[in-house]
Amino acid sequence: MAPATATFVARPTVRVDGQEYATVNELLTGMDMLESEGGLSRLQLRLTNFKSRQRGSATYAFEDNQVLKLGAAIVVYAGRELNPQEVFRGLITGIEGEYSEKPPELVVHAEDAFQRARLARRTKTHTTLTIQQLAQDVARACSLTPKIDGFTDPIGPQVQLNESDLAFLRRLLARYGGDLQVVGDDMQVSARSAVQRGTVTLEMHEDLRRARALADLAHQVNEVTVTGWDAGQGRRITVTNQTAATGPGSGSTGATVLGNTQLGRRSHHVSQCAARDDAEARALATAIGDRRARRFVCLEATGPGNAQIRVGTHVTITGLGDRFDNTYYVIEARHRYAVPSPGYVTDFRAECAYWGV
Repeated sequence: MAPATATFVARPTVRVDGQEYATVNELLTGMDMLESEGGLSRLQLRLTNFKSRQRGSATYAFEDNQVLKLGAAIVVYAGRELNPQEVFRGLITGIEGEYSEKPPELVVHAEDAFQRARLARRTKTHTTLTIQQLAQDVARACSLTPKIDGFTDPIGPQVQLNESDLAFLRRLLARYGGDLQVVGDDMQVSARSAVQRGTVTLEMHEDLRRARALADLAHQVNEVTVTGWDAGQGRRITVTNQTAATGPGSGSTGATVLGNTQLGRRSHHVSQCAARDDAEARALATAIGDRRARRFVCLEATGPGNAQIRVGTHVTITGLGDRFDNTYYVIEARHRYAVPSPGYVTDFRAECAYWGV
C-alpha cells in the first residue's frame, strides 16, 4: 500500500485570509490559474453559489460577503494530500455572478502581489539607477521580500515614460537578460540563464496526455550586431556577439543546425534600441541572441495536474523520440480544474535551445 504522503488530491484547496472554509472547497467547481514569465499570475475560481439548509430548503452560499469578498487574500494549494504545494497567492480583485436555468454560480478573480505595481503609471527620469535598486523598490511597494541575484552595475540614465513600475522593471530586465517572478512572499530576480525552480521528469502517455514540439530555424541567427552612439566619447558604437545557447538540455543548437543547412549563417542587426556605450550594447546583443537561441525548440503539453510545473521549472521530457526528448524550461504554466471532467489538468509551454540530433 502506498504511504499516506503519496495520496494525490485532484481537487485544489483554497484558503481565504489564512483560513480554510469547508463551504468554499465543497462548492468549488472550477479553477484556472495562469502564470508566465515576468510575473503577475492570475486566478479564476468558479463556485456553485447555492447551498442546502438543514430543513430541506436552499439559499445563496456566499452572499453575506464574509468569506469571498473583494480585497481578501487567497491562496490555492494542489498536489499531495499531506504536503500540498502552493500554486497561487494573491488578492481577490473581482467577483462575478452568473445566472441561468442552473443554480447560480460565483466567479472569483484574483491577481498576485504584482497587482499593486501594475496600476499607477508615471513619467520619471532616473539619473542614476541599478536594476537591483529598482527591483527592491518594486518589492517593497508590493510587500514582497526581494531576492535579487546580481544586477548591481549602474545602467545610466533611464526614462520611465508613462509606464507602471512593473512594466518599467520588466522592460529593463528583458534588455539585460533578467527574469522576474513572485514565489510565495518573495520577489525573485536573477539572470534568465540561472533560473531553475525545480525539476520534473515527464513521460509521454504516462505523465502527458498531449504534446506538440516544434524545432524552428525561422528566427535562429549565428550572431547579433548592435549599433549606437557614445555621446560622451563622440563615437559610433558597434558590437557583434556570437549567439550562444543557454538553459537546460543538450544536443545541437539552432545556430549550429542553421549553419549546416542551405540557409547558411545568418546575422541579426539591431539598430532600433539605443545603446550609450559598448557595455550596454554588448548586454543588449547578448540578451537578444539568448532570447532567440533558447526558443529554437518549443513545446506545448498537457498532462494530469502537477503542482510542481511552474514557470522556471526544468522539465525533462521522454517518449517523444530522439530528436525531441530533452530538458525544457517552462515559460508558461496553466493549472485547470473542472468537475465532472477533466478534473485537475496542467498545461504548459516550454522551450529549449537544443535539438537532440
